[in-house]
Order: sequence, then structure tokens, then C-alpha cells
Amino acid sequence: MNKLKSLGFCQYKLREILSYDGLDNDLSKLIESFNHLPEDPYGKGLNRFRRYSRAIILPDKQSIEWLPSVEINGVKYSEYFQGRFNPEHVDSYRRFPSLSETIMQNNLLKKIILFDFKQTFWRKEDILLPVHVGVHFVKLLVENKNDKAISSPNNLHQDGEPFTFAHLIKRENVIGGLNAISTPENAGKLPNQVSEKELHNIFEISEPLDSYGVYDPLVSHYVSPIEKGIEDKPGVRSVILIDFQPTVVANVNEIKNIDVDQLVMV
Repeated sequence: MNKLKSLGFCQYKLREILSYDGLDNDLSKLIESFNHLPEDPYGKGLNRFRRYSRAIILPDKQSIEWLPSVEINGVKYSEYFQGRFNPEHVDSYRRFPSLSETIMQNNLLKKIILFDFKQTFWRKEDILLPVHVGVHFVKLLVENKNDKAISSPNNLHQDGEPFTFAHLIKRENVIGGLNAISTPENAGKLPNQVSEKELHNIFEISEPLDSYGVYDPLVSHYVSPIEKGIEDKPGVRSVILIDFQPTVVANVNEIKNIDVDQLVMV
């Protein structure tokens, strides 16, 4: 895990690290929950399905507190913002259906979040306040021979959060889904547009809880589209993505420039 700090990325097999009674049962519940992911509203026709929720970690207590969702027409949503870092959604909020209350309380999910958090590193000022956690459940699904399922964004990119960790939940009958790690300067390019010396690694996660992490300031990263494999059944690649960022204290000069008529009272 020291490579996360020195190189900006690391790979690990979390299934070999976490061990407790009930792990297999908790994992099966996570796997089953991916069967009920709604279509990504920002990826129509891209065969991508998604849920997302937000939490905070209190660093001194190592405890997770899930943040409230917004309910619209009986459906709970959580909002996600990447600023300029996603070229497909620059400076715009995306609203995704939230994780279910049952999955939020899944013991394995909690252990994954806390394990990842313990691999992160911060300025001492950053951990005086809660650390924000984003938890994405993302499934790529291809049912027909010529289908492709595409992640967002479909190029080397940075996320805007200091740390992102990815954990494979299921990979079955899939061609593609290769991960690439490169330099930050290559964000916006595809791996085949980058010189070999600037590609730090190309790899595939294949077994449940095969994992990797990236430290955003040092690298850009990418996952290629998937296609259906040779078996006569759908191809699926399901991943949990977990990102961490500090509580941001506003700059007083920025506050002066805000249009107060657009602000909402608490």
C-alpha cells in the first residue's frame, strides 16, 4: 500500500486481507444488490447502471455516518459534483438514485470503506474535520453480441477527489474492462495515444474484491469499455468505487463574490 503514496496507485486483493465470520454472506448480498441497479440517467444507451450515496467519516472515531438523501417522487437521490474533472459533465451536478438503507448497513461495505480510509494520508488540518466519502455502485452490462458498455468519462482522467478506490464485485463473460494508469498530463487522452513510458500500468481485476486505489494528484486513470464474451449469457462487470475528500473551508474572497439572492436559508 506504500505505492499509493510513492507512485500514486496500488493494487491489492482485499479478499485476502479482510477475514471475519459472515464475510461470504455479506459479499453475496452486495453481489445481489447489483441486480437492482437502475440505469445511469447520464448514460442512456451506454449499458451502465448506478447508485450513489454520500457519508462522512469522523477521523478520531473511525465511524461512518451516512448523509441524508433527497426524496423526489418517492425515490431517494444523492448528488455528485466533480467540478472540471469530468469532461462529460463539467461544473455540473449529477443526481443518482441512492443506495438502499440495507446496503448502507452491510458489514462488508463498512469494512471496505474503513480499510480504504486507513490507506489515505492528509495534512493535519484536513482531519480536524469530517472526511467526506462517496460510494458508487456501478455495473456495466452487455446482453447482445454487438453491445458495448462504457464508463464515464471514457478516457484517462482524474476524479477531483484526492483518493479513489475500486473494488470488483463481479466480472463474468466479459471482454475488455482493462484498467490503465498514466501521468496527470495525459488526462483527456486514450491509452493508445500515450507513449509507453508514460503508461505506469495496464491491468485487469478479475476476482471479487480485487482492488486498486489512486492518489489523484499523481496519476490519471482509465477503464476500457466491455463487450460480451463467448458464453451464451450476459456479460457483467460490477464495481464499488469509493472516494475520499476533506471538508472544504470556504475562501472569504470567494464568499464575497457569491450572489446572495441565490442562497438558501438552512
